Amino acid sequence: QVQLVESGGGLVQAGGSLTLSCAPSESIFDFNYMGWYRQAPGARELVARISVGGSTNYVDSAKGRFTISRDNIAVYLHMVGLKSEDTGVYYCNANHLARNWWGQGTQVTVFS
Repeated sequence: QVQLVESGGGLVQAGGSLTLSCAPSESIFDFNYMGWYRQAPGARELVARISVGGSTNYVDSAKGRFTISRDNIAVYLHMVGLKSEDTGVYYCNANHLARNWWGQGTQVTVFS
């Protein structure tokens, strides 16, 4: 069973920054995509993802403020210029074909 270990959430003032990290129990290159989803009241939405080939996708609200990256150990989401609407539980996701694995979630709270 793949495990995804997340860290880096917390409480931050609007305009501040945070970096989330997600370390899988297997090689990150075993997955077609790894990414971050956010759940606020409502549906869980994709925030950013990176493919095994290195291409990236972002939700429109994250473009220009969030950067997803990786090394051989983990995937990272570096967030700057945080806004109150970025508040939510952030879940790491790993995808391979039709299978998805999820981390336990890490809370990000942005206050004014």
